[in-house]
Amino acid sequence: MTDDQPGEQQPHWFEPVAEHLGAAYLRYSFTKGTNQEIDFLVPALGLQPGMSVLDVGCGPGRHAHELARRGILAHGIDISPRFVEIAQTDAPPGAIFQTLDARGLNFVSVYDAVICLCQGAFGLMTANGDDELILKAMARALKPGGRLALSAFSAYFVVKYFDGNGDATFDADSGVNHERTEVRNEQGEPKQVDLWTGCYTPRELRVLCRNAGLTVDSISSVEPGAYGRETPTVESPEFLVLAHRH
Repeated sequence: MTDDQPGEQQPHWFEPVAEHLGAAYLRYSFTKGTNQEIDFLVPALGLQPGMSVLDVGCGPGRHAHELARRGILAHGIDISPRFVEIAQTDAPPGAIFQTLDARGLNFVSVYDAVICLCQGAFGLMTANGDDELILKAMARALKPGGRLALSAFSAYFVVKYFDGNGDATFDADSGVNHERTEVRNEQGEPKQVDLWTGCYTPRELRVLCRNAGLTVDSISSVEPGAYGRETPTVESPEFLVLAHRH
């Protein structure tokens, strides 16, 4: 197996977290900015009705639903069967969903655009090389000239605000932030969970994109519900990469 070829995948740590959360995931504040995010991404990616978008790590399908409402064909994939089940409920025409591990993507030159937002898959893969594998697979899924929107958690922000604060710890060697927190399901039942998030600098994101055959058009400082083209700073929790396939 090479770095470009998916092998046998192991269960992912996020699956039981998603199973417990279910639709309660959509109660969290970071999910409330969907319309603004899509308002920004549709023109930024040059999307028109009838075009196709792959939503990698789609969760309960909020971005794919909104794209489909605008006449864009959206294919959402997620590792969590529970999230896919929720996404399929009341999905608008043009939105389809599939349970699929992003580490096993094998689409080739299929989509006009690929989105991977809110640590949908990239960034939740903490094993060495998984993020690179997923980014290369997303690049392959694009038609020549197709465009990518990718959000990634900022290593700068984590070091400045999270590291050593409460139950969050940043590993400078791996670039992974670990947090112990409580989540509640739809019935309000609490569960203590561990969350791991890969964190990046703009320079690292440019290198990863270049190695995946992507040209970076811009990297911006963003936060959920406030997508735009702000110059990267240490004050925003996420970076948004816009890129296109060679």
